[in-house]
Amino acid sequence: MADPEARGEAFERLEELVVKPRAELGGRGVVIGRQSTAEERREVMEAARETPEDYIAQETVQLSTHPTFCGAGLEPRHIDLRAYAYGDQIAPGGLTRVALERGSLVVNSTQGGGAKDTWVLA
Repeated sequence: MADPEARGEAFERLEELVVKPRAELGGRGVVIGRQSTAEERREVMEAARETPEDYIAQETVQLSTHPTFCGAGLEPRHIDLRAYAYGDQIAPGGLTRVALERGSLVVNSTQGGGAKDTWVLA
């Protein structure tokens, strides 16, 4: 967001993008454009104007869904797979993170996400 031209484009497309503070961890401060309120978008634009080097904007990634047990039964929830690499070796598995809230794209455990078993079939 430090580039004025890129920032201007991001502000025009804010409802389509994800804006993240660069220094935060655990999904704190992330604004997912299509799931955000007008107030949240206004606040992140204001913050990015003040310290643009502290923010990045990226395209929203359409996460896969997976049946997830949610109380009464299985429901689709968005997931991502965090793979692990050691040098040039890829571990045969990984951590599947899941958005536990219906429709959410936030899979981070500190922001209401969870984890699922990851099975690798040989």
